Amino acid sequence: MPGLLALLTLSALAGWLFDRLGAPLPWMIGPLIVTAIVFMTLAPAITVPATIRPGAQIVVATQVGLAFSPDAFQMLAELAPVMVGMALTTGVCVVIVSYALMRLTGQKFSQAFLSTVPTSPVEAANMAQDAGMPVTPVILSQTLRLALVVITVPFALYAVEGWPAGQRPVITLAAPDPLGMALLVLMGVAGAWGFKRLRIANPNFLGPLAVAAGIAATGHAPAPFPPLVLALAQVVLGTWLGATFRRDFLTTALAQTVTSLASSLVLLALCSACAVGIAALAGVNWQVLVLGAAPGGVVEMALTAKFLAQNVVLITTFHLVRIFIFIPNIPWIVRMILRWENRRNDREKPT
Repeated sequence: MPGLLALLTLSALAGWLFDRLGAPLPWMIGPLIVTAIVFMTLAPAITVPATIRPGAQIVVATQVGLAFSPDAFQMLAELAPVMVGMALTTGVCVVIVSYALMRLTGQKFSQAFLSTVPTSPVEAANMAQDAGMPVTPVILSQTLRLALVVITVPFALYAVEGWPAGQRPVITLAAPDPLGMALLVLMGVAGAWGFKRLRIANPNFLGPLAVAAGIAATGHAPAPFPPLVLALAQVVLGTWLGATFRRDFLTTALAQTVTSLASSLVLLALCSACAVGIAALAGVNWQVLVLGAAPGGVVEMALTAKFLAQNVVLITTFHLVRIFIFIPNIPWIVRMILRWENRRNDREKPT
């Protein structure tokens, strides 16, 4: 516990430094980078338990859900075809990159697909284990993809739009509304519990998001969390993600690390190019579609959208549409690929 508290304190200081430098998404990228450096160089005997992540997810999801006003839902209904089209286009990009990864590395297409498709590292690991394929390479590829998208997309948009002038206001400990905070926490926990009981994927994000969005749609949403609470939630998420970069695996599997980074970068580039093209055809802001198509986690992209002052509701919904299209279908797609691979191996065996 003392080591974990020291690490979180260091992460918070990194977030503050990145915030003072005007870096994008400072309270997540700062902790992610400093934690990854600590674990890949010093290799401390510290465990960042996964149990600290759900609380941070609930805070972020509840905050995002509050933006789903009645006007926002009308806008989402109008753009539903664009969202579904973007999700299907992302699926095509995943297949292309997976095939290229298979040819370059010699791994099976099923493993390459599961390493590439946008989903959480935990869910991908579970599916890999059920399919009897190596788990660690899948976790590495998925984690590298998340980290790459979180770091690359905000800085890329800064490079296009220009680095903002002047420093941001310092986040201070404003007097919170105890009743409003308690209501937000209750909404988030109830949503996470309910979705977990229903066995819906990513319950700690989708549950609080659904409850908060439902209440916000009535026009009676409570006040959001104070900025400091949201910043601390991002510190936790960034620290957890950075702690997954372990020196022992990254050094012993250097070739795979480089290949995973390259494939993630190609996937990001393909999705972004398709987003810009679809934005031009649909007459939608291209930054919104790039953020909505980025193959990152919905939590991370929601935070990125909020930080970059883009339409958080719209971008979050793009990712939710992709989640509800991808997540239920990934298991049977992997099983179908495995059956195809087994039949091909049987045909190639000498009689």
